[in-house]
Amino acid sequence: MSENTTKNAVVTGASSGIGAATVRKLRADGWNVIAVARREDRLAQLAEETGAIAFAADVTKADDVARLRDFASDTFPAPGVDTLINIAGGARGVDSVATSQVDDWEWMFQVNVLGTLKVTKALLPALREHGFGTVLNLTSTAAYTAYEGGSGYNAAKFGQHALTGALRLEEAEHNVRVIEVAPGLVHTEEFALNRLSGNQEAAEAVYQGVEKPLTPEDVADVVSYAVGLPHHVNLDQIIMRPVAQAAAHKLIRK
Repeated sequence: MSENTTKNAVVTGASSGIGAATVRKLRADGWNVIAVARREDRLAQLAEETGAIAFAADVTKADDVARLRDFASDTFPAPGVDTLINIAGGARGVDSVATSQVDDWEWMFQVNVLGTLKVTKALLPALREHGFGTVLNLTSTAAYTAYEGGSGYNAAKFGQHALTGALRLEEAEHNVRVIEVAPGLVHTEEFALNRLSGNQEAAEAVYQGVEKPLTPEDVADVVSYAVGLPHHVNLDQIIMRPVAQAAAHKLIRK
């Protein structure tokens, strides 16, 4: 095989937001997709809408990840899965280091760092065997710039960013392409709401006055473009923000 022509992808975090938008975009672009998330009802709706293959799993649980590995192998026979897109992640809390909740930190490390590690490690043998494998990790601009009230999320995303960089160095000799997409402010249905313990008013205030924050579809377009390029082209790191967010500390509100 001379190029990535199979277009067989596994997408985690697929039940909502950027993950669901990515599944929709890839399917529209002709990809075969296993959509992975914990919520079976949402996955079923997405599968019915897009023709993606639903697989309910928690990426932080080793048994679930092992089942995913075996399912991907059965679903995509040789040459197998060629692309893994790790989108599962999230944030909890806006506390300072002094007032931080250790449980929130542990959850963020489990889903953002260890979840990415477990799924990547499980599928790497198949990606190597394919010969033209790709791993894309969705991090965040929080992986590059620390900010007050973001220490736990910063630490988790910095960790995921570091994992991604090391993976790129280690897997180049196996012709596995490793891409990082780091979005800034994205208006999704759940991210801010989950981070702020379900406080709808506080979640809406995050985006208040920002004319055009990024949408999940914006990020999905970039993800699809990056993994759809000829395999020898590696977009190592893509930082994307709305124009209104010139930097982590500068957000224009009107």
